[in-house]
Amino acid sequence: MPARNDPQVYARRLRAVLISSIPVLEARGIVIVLMAGTVGAIAGALVTGMSALVQSMHWLLFDVQPGGRLSAMFSLADPVQAMFPAIGGLLLGLSVIWLRKRKFRTPVDPIEANALYGGRMSLTDTFIIVAQTMISSGFGASVGLEAGYTQIGSGIASRLARAFHLRRNDVRMLVGCGAAGAIAAAFDAPLTGAFYGFELVIGIYSVANVAPVMTAAIAASLTAEMFGGVPFPLELSGLPNLTASEYVPFLLLGLLGGAASIAIMHLVSIVERVFVRLSIDASVRPFIGGIFVGLLGLVTPQVLSSGHGALHREFAMNYALPVVASVFVLKLAASAISLGSGFRGGLFFASLFLGALLGKVFAGVMAMTAPSAGIDPAVAAVVGMTSLAVGVVGGPLTMTFLALESTRDLTLTGVVLAASIMSAILVRETFGYSFSTWRFHLRGETIRSAHDVGWMRSLTVGSMMRKDVRTIPASTTLAEFRKEVPLGSGQRVIAVEQADQYVGMLLVPELHSDRSDGDTPVSALAQFKDAVLVPSMNVQTAAETFQRTGAEELAVVEDFDERIVLGLLTESHLMRRYAEELDKARRDLSGEG
Repeated sequence: MPARNDPQVYARRLRAVLISSIPVLEARGIVIVLMAGTVGAIAGALVTGMSALVQSMHWLLFDVQPGGRLSAMFSLADPVQAMFPAIGGLLLGLSVIWLRKRKFRTPVDPIEANALYGGRMSLTDTFIIVAQTMISSGFGASVGLEAGYTQIGSGIASRLARAFHLRRNDVRMLVGCGAAGAIAAAFDAPLTGAFYGFELVIGIYSVANVAPVMTAAIAASLTAEMFGGVPFPLELSGLPNLTASEYVPFLLLGLLGGAASIAIMHLVSIVERVFVRLSIDASVRPFIGGIFVGLLGLVTPQVLSSGHGALHREFAMNYALPVVASVFVLKLAASAISLGSGFRGGLFFASLFLGALLGKVFAGVMAMTAPSAGIDPAVAAVVGMTSLAVGVVGGPLTMTFLALESTRDLTLTGVVLAASIMSAILVRETFGYSFSTWRFHLRGETIRSAHDVGWMRSLTVGSMMRKDVRTIPASTTLAEFRKEVPLGSGQRVIAVEQADQYVGMLLVPELHSDRSDGDTPVSALAQFKDAVLVPSMNVQTAAETFQRTGAEELAVVEDFDERIVLGLLTESHLMRRYAEELDKARRDLSGEG
């Protein structure tokens, strides 16, 4: 029997009091707002602590002065410091071996958790990702901490929501609040954090979500400021007032940013495939990648870590076009090698830095080829920064608000949003994934956005098919078929061989109107012989099969090898069930259900 002062006893009593005093504890109204504020404050404190620890690592390893940034250094103080990314890779390799021995599965991040698991996240996964991200960035790998930030914020939020037994959609909302708070604290940008939660984690903007997500973002930003978090303003002055007619070159820059983001994602995958083809074990890859990153760091430290200092330096100084272009290439290589070799982290901030460099390159080229266009380098840098980041991270509104909150300049909002939308459209229509969802795709997942597809996965062919189907031997002649299956007795019959093996679909009206000889076996008149469904298919895969074959009904077989007939599914029934579940999901997300 637990002691009276057992903390678990008090936790259960607190939950019982809350449930009894609030008729519906479903994370709505004041309860969810208070919980979101708590999550935001925790996220703000943890993000500030993680940032301070990594800065301390940079001070110890790279002699970065207090208040300085690793990527803002003009050169490494000692060439020996170029070894530290490899040492960090060695530590990561050891962690891979340790996790492999204990058979840990691949950690789940907030986007995947909300899309597939109803917001359920493991604190073990969370601490693994946070530790690996801090090692990666702390030892100089060209990755950002944002993945660790959102992981810790969302992981804590998920655990808190499940501790109070909140329902699925409420857990998802709090996970989004955790991610929103983390980004808001990292950039001192509440609107940016809020829309990161809306666009990338929750997957939908609704009135029911506004209060908790904004509360979490504001609470996180205030907490980070209270604990001494470093803000992210870009000091720009003298920017021109742009009219709509002057947007055209920047729309082109938006398309270039989208194309560059696609190239970056492919480049990371290419690096990964190179390591696989060379049969290099996953525990060794970070060490090898760290060697190359360290060598690039000898050329310029701007390629190391996330690039905060380098980005501010790029806006503060006016470098020549060849210098900017060379830094762009070096940073791109360092980021691709870091992620492709197995360092933990993300491309959020790296994409901002690369985009700013791309914008400056664009402005430099335009100044030489079309000087009459009058492209301002600072405006081009901001537009490039956001448009490339939209392609990599996703979320046009997130990046637009980041530009607004970091520059404090409303005049840029229109052109940044327009360029961001152009980038998002290009990536969506030609590539289809952001960096996060692209990496899920490489693992075999079908996630394209943060919208919860868990209900789609549970809505399987097996749960929708009809089992009362009529079959007939495939050797039956047409004349015998017409006697056994008179016109009007049904719409379709499935032709089978011995042991109910599928041969094809027989459409009753068509066989009665067919002018073939009566001795013709029905197998010769069967349709959709190679198109079948299996019970494990989800609604999306089944719908794609219907669309590809042009069929209105398909047989459901046990598997693709034996093809034992189990039932039948019509396209109309599938789409009706899909519409019902989609409508239910939308009602739940909007707070109506």
